[in-house]
Amino acid sequence: MHVLYFHQYFSTREGSTGTRSYEMAQKLIKRGHSVTMVCASYGAAKTGIDGPFHRGRREGTVDGIRVIELELPISNRDNLLKRTWTFLKYSLRSSWIALFTKCDLVFATSTPLTAAIPGLIASWLRWRPFVFEVRDLWPELPKAMGVIKNPIILLLMAILEKLAYRSSIRCIGLAPGIVDGIAKHISRDRIELIPNGCDLDLFDPKLVVPWRPDEFSSDDFVAVFAGTHGTANGLDAVLDAAKVLKGKGRKNIKLLLVGDGKNKDALVERAKVEELSNVVFLGSVRKDLVPGLLRGANVGMQILANVPAFYYGTSPNKFFDYLSAGLPVLNNYPGWVADMVVENDCGKAVPPEDPDSFADALCWLADHRDRTQGMGIAARSLAIREFDRDKLSDKFVDTLETAISVH
Repeated sequence: MHVLYFHQYFSTREGSTGTRSYEMAQKLIKRGHSVTMVCASYGAAKTGIDGPFHRGRREGTVDGIRVIELELPISNRDNLLKRTWTFLKYSLRSSWIALFTKCDLVFATSTPLTAAIPGLIASWLRWRPFVFEVRDLWPELPKAMGVIKNPIILLLMAILEKLAYRSSIRCIGLAPGIVDGIAKHISRDRIELIPNGCDLDLFDPKLVVPWRPDEFSSDDFVAVFAGTHGTANGLDAVLDAAKVLKGKGRKNIKLLLVGDGKNKDALVERAKVEELSNVVFLGSVRKDLVPGLLRGANVGMQILANVPAFYYGTSPNKFFDYLSAGLPVLNNYPGWVADMVVENDCGKAVPPEDPDSFADALCWLADHRDRTQGMGIAARSLAIREFDRDKLSDKFVDTLETAISVH
């Protein structure tokens, strides 16, 4: 079958963002299918196409994937209004492609929720089977965060959400809470749970050369966060813990924040004003260099703002990268990720908005390095046992093939 795949933030491993869609497309090709990927220009992504845009788009073949990249740049630093306008333009231009591009099945992945629109167009007007993948529940999540408060916009998003679920042959949820949210609208036998997975080959400890920024010595205990510096990530919690560590005189514990986002400048300024020399900032790192960076650290920080919608409704890429790298995880919010960390003894889970507990956990991990290394071994074992991306991508392709047969 030929899959028309819509993902606004598509990236290969040369980018510094998640590569789930790239990996899934590769599995489709390996299983004998073909893929056309429709994406937009995203600051942290690398689509693999370098030629000039012609009439707002450029095309090429990247590792067997036909890629159509729309000239609609978007950045994690953009404000909500600008991002929303870019989302709408992408959905409208993608809908035109959905109308006239040859395909057997249409697949769309959020966020944003508007990514579902080209799938709906192909389903309604061309009678093509549509599969929708949900990475975050909209409008529930932005409403819970207080990002969107306008009741009319929330109502329109709720209508679009319901239409997307009910018009799809199958839905894929990336976390248990997401599956529960979808199940409010359609039967569970039409929903598959396929979380973000672990790229075991990319993070193979036998092949990865560990490295760390020059600011650190070999004796430093390094806790790393690698991801977006946005409102949802709640990274002030890391600086709060850094302040406690400074008060304790724990100069050997260093906190490394890797990535970019609209809150990064404010975080850098706060660290400067409060003289938090134990916090180091690093820009975005290419995905293929991340394994060495994580292997060079001692613990991975899984941080989110204290929003209940996050507890069971997210499937964070960075968490699975930490597991892949055999890195213990320090998690600061309740939910399914915290449950996994505790049940598999692969790190520490601390209460949200509790900098003293956060700092105490880092001190314990730094003072019990043999025990911490054992947690890292448990993390890698969990990755192999439960979240092998190769096995999860087979389940993904099975879901799409089932959608074709059902249709």
